[in-house]
Amino acid sequence: MTLAFLALPAGAVEWKFSPSVSGQATYTDNYRQAHDNTQDALILSVTPGFSLQSQGSRRIQAAVTYGLSGIARFADDDSTDVNHHLAANAKAELVNDFLFFDATAGVTQELISLTGSPADATVNNANRATVGTYSLSPYVRHRFGTFANAEARYTLSGALFQNNAANDVTSNQLQASLTSGTQFNDLSWGLDYSYRDATVQGGADATFEHYGARAGYALTRHVRVFGTLGYDNNDYATQGARVSGRSWSLGVGWAPTRRTHIDVSAGRSYFGRTYGLDFTHRTARTVWTANYSEGATDISQQLLSNQPLVAWQCAGGLFFNQGLLPPTGQTDCVSLGTAPAGSVPIGLANGISITKTLRGAASWSHGRSSLGLNVFDTRRQFQQLVGLPEDETRGVSATAGYRLAPHTTLNLGLAYTNNQVPAALNTAGGRNDDLYTASAGATHQFDRRLSGALTLRHQQRNSNDNLNDFKENSITASAALHF
Repeated sequence: MTLAFLALPAGAVEWKFSPSVSGQATYTDNYRQAHDNTQDALILSVTPGFSLQSQGSRRIQAAVTYGLSGIARFADDDSTDVNHHLAANAKAELVNDFLFFDATAGVTQELISLTGSPADATVNNANRATVGTYSLSPYVRHRFGTFANAEARYTLSGALFQNNAANDVTSNQLQASLTSGTQFNDLSWGLDYSYRDATVQGGADATFEHYGARAGYALTRHVRVFGTLGYDNNDYATQGARVSGRSWSLGVGWAPTRRTHIDVSAGRSYFGRTYGLDFTHRTARTVWTANYSEGATDISQQLLSNQPLVAWQCAGGLFFNQGLLPPTGQTDCVSLGTAPAGSVPIGLANGISITKTLRGAASWSHGRSSLGLNVFDTRRQFQQLVGLPEDETRGVSATAGYRLAPHTTLNLGLAYTNNQVPAALNTAGGRNDDLYTASAGATHQFDRRLSGALTLRHQQRNSNDNLNDFKENSITASAALHF
């Protein structure tokens, strides 16, 4: 169903509205993922929903998916649930080459604790909480001839948590930057400023302010050096950690071709040594990406930056992009279903943390076959708890797909995750858990509107606390009908 109801100078905007309904049946031999006293269960769910996608305009790009799941679990203790699922991304150019608007929104069921059951909310809701996130960001851009480019942005963002799983957070942020224009060839420079005021319901509010300057110089056509200077003027309660101070970094960038670039840097901030990495590489059949970042943040900002990383097959080749929208400037893009998608598993936690995140992904597609790889490592040092405790989650996952027939695809998946949580963050004591997952299945497109899938899965956790070991086997049959 396609609706055209908005005309802009760039052309009419068409909205493709696609209602759908899906059903799923899962049998599991340990739906609580318990060490002993295991219970099997039959779990049924029905999810009516829709997707909405903009088409036909370069000035408005938007994508929305929504589903409402009704869940019934048949076990020794029957239970029911209703879950909302929302993912939305939008970009708009409201005034040509001047006023822009970005927005994101999401409703998901997030892990409450890294030490609890890792099951998704359909199977077991004991360690899941519904979380809503949003970000609304108008901004303006202006060119000062060929000398400089300016941008000023305001962002309203936040996170809402079901049943007080964490403290709700609302943030107001101002950002401004001035960067070198086209008249600068080998030399580049920039000035930036940001201020974020975070209001925490039931907790201590916080402010984050940063002044920065950066400069770079191209040594050759393919190599450049760069550096930054800055000062952070933050205000939040801590247990002895510094919250403000100077920062600097030095780095080098290498771009041997238009399809490959890597930036690496090292420096120091008020919280210690800092490092940076930004890498992308594309070929006709593969795309690779890796990045490392660190800084002071809270759970709302961490969730907002944790959108799924999706691989896209576009007219210009393979690309990675976060969220539902295809890469900017690319056309004829199709999402690769077997790409390493999904966010890094994090536990909900209150307060400010110095968060360090490494993430990498690779995707390969050729003919009937596709492969995906995803690696991640996130450490959070909590600044408002005695002893500044740190948790860590790291892992790797791989997916493979093979189109057996024109309408049938075989899928395989392997994943490993290690969670480390100190006793200061877990009342039952320190935990070191290894989680292994293996899955195999098939999808089939019965006709243009109806598809189905069958998936077998084995999941196992080995913990330093033997009472938290478990094994689970499940089989899931699902079908989806698009109108």
